[in-house]
Amino acid sequence: MANTHTPSTHTPEQIRALRAENPKARARDFAALQGITEAELVAAYVGHTATAINAAPDALFPLLGNLGDVLALTRNESCVHERRGIYKDYHSGAHASMVLGSEIDMRMFPSHWKFGFALVDAGEDGPKRSIQVFDAAGDAVHKVHLNAASDAVAFDALVAALRLPEQSGSLTLTARAPVEGPKGDAARLEELRTEWKAMTDTHQFLRLTHRLKFNRLGANRMVGAPFAAPIARDAITQVLHAAADQKIPLMIFVGNAGCIQIHGGMVEKIVPMGPWINVMDPRFNLHLRADHIAECWRVIKPTQRGDAISIEAFDAEGGLILQIFGYRKDAPPVAWDAFVTALPALEAELA
Repeated sequence: MANTHTPSTHTPEQIRALRAENPKARARDFAALQGITEAELVAAYVGHTATAINAAPDALFPLLGNLGDVLALTRNESCVHERRGIYKDYHSGAHASMVLGSEIDMRMFPSHWKFGFALVDAGEDGPKRSIQVFDAAGDAVHKVHLNAASDAVAFDALVAALRLPEQSGSLTLTARAPVEGPKGDAARLEELRTEWKAMTDTHQFLRLTHRLKFNRLGANRMVGAPFAAPIARDAITQVLHAAADQKIPLMIFVGNAGCIQIHGGMVEKIVPMGPWINVMDPRFNLHLRADHIAECWRVIKPTQRGDAISIEAFDAEGGLILQIFGYRKDAPPVAWDAFVTALPALEAELA
C-alpha cells in the first residue's frame, strides 16, 4: 500500500477495550477499522494472551520444525497463501533465508522480520496457538497456526526459548514504504533485451533488472515480444480452473517484502466467492482478490532447462500480487506451457 502509517494514539488498554466490543471481526479488518496496524493490535495483548518473542528467522525457524504439522500463512494486500505442512530444511542467509520442505517452501528476507509474537487465544475447541511476525511498519510478514495435530509442548518450549526480556504492549513503528510503480530506462532497453535473452536461470532476472534501473513491471511493459505480453486480467482465474480440470501441476508464489511462500503441485477445488477466487484443497488454500488485478502478464525467461513461462498479476499501484509457473520438478511443464502460450495477448498497448 502506498500510504504511510501514523503511530497510533490508542493505548494497549484502549485497543483491548475496543476489541472486546467487536470480538468477531477478523484481526486485520478490525485493525484497519481502528486506524492501527495489525502488529499494534497483537502487541496490545502482550502480558495477556500474547508473548513478545525474537522474530529473527535464524532463531525462529530451527524451532518451528518441532511444532509438527501446522498451517503456514503468507499474504499481501490482495492474496493469501496458506499451506499445511512441517517446517523442514532451513537454510540461513544474511539477506535471504530458505525453507525447502516438500510442503512448506519459503524464501525469507530477515531484515523485514521485526516484531514477533506467540499467541494463545481462546477458541471454541480449545486454545488457538499461533506465531505471528510483522515488519517495521506493523504489517504481517508471516504467520504459523497450530492445529489439533501440532505439538503444544514444543510450542511452549519455543516461547520459553525466544521470549524477549522486555514484554511491552507498545510498538515503535516506521513509515510504510510506498509501492514502487513501473520503472524503466528507455536508453537501456536494448541492453535489457540482450541480457534477458542470455539468461540461463530465472534467479538472474532481478539482478539484471536492478542493475539496468528497471523493476519487474517496468521491464515487462518495455521488453516486448517474445519475452512479455499483457493478457486478460482474468487469466489467473482461467489458469486455476484449467489446472484443476486438466490436472496441470503449478508453482504459485505469493509474497510481501519479507517473505515469499510457494505451493508446488496440483490444485483441485476452485471456489469463486464474490470478488475472491479461492483454492480450497485439504493441504493448500489460496484466496485472491481478483478485482485487485490491474495488469496480468505472460512472461518468458530463458533457462538452461528451457523457457520458464509464468503469469504475473499486478495491482493498480504496480505491486506484484502473485506469480504462477508450471511445476517442473519431475518433468517439463508441457501442459502448462501449451495452455499459457495459447492465452491471447491484449491488442491494446500499455502506455
